[in-house]
Amino acid sequence: MEKSKAMQHEKFGEKDFQTIIGNLLRYGVWISLSVAFIGGIVYLMGHSNDIENYSVFKENDRNIFEVISAIYNGAIQGNGESLIFVGIILLFLTPVLRVLLSLFSFLLEKDYLYVVITLIVIVIILISVSFGFSH
Repeated sequence: MEKSKAMQHEKFGEKDFQTIIGNLLRYGVWISLSVAFIGGIVYLMGHSNDIENYSVFKENDRNIFEVISAIYNGAIQGNGESLIFVGIILLFLTPVLRVLLSLFSFLLEKDYLYVVITLIVIVIILISVSFGFSH
């Protein structure tokens, strides 16, 4: 009986966060792979007879909000190409969510040096995403 009381009052520890982070990475990759695979099947069902002309490059000069809006609307409509992009976006977001979860973990542990380092990483990610889509 005393052990059960002690276990109820046990703190949420670093090992628990490591388990959550590991599961986040594992399931994030599997979910993104599944979404992209389903999108590939849907795309091939509708475009299996199309012939692509790879000698012509078509540039899409749009900002990130237009791209995300088009992907979202296409995924809602069941567009295979948009579903593939959703899978890729989920794959990119998996390590970003890991960094955010690490930030939360460091805040709970009151390890402020790593909080600052993690915030720097988050700022670098935000800057690279922001300027990567603008010209």
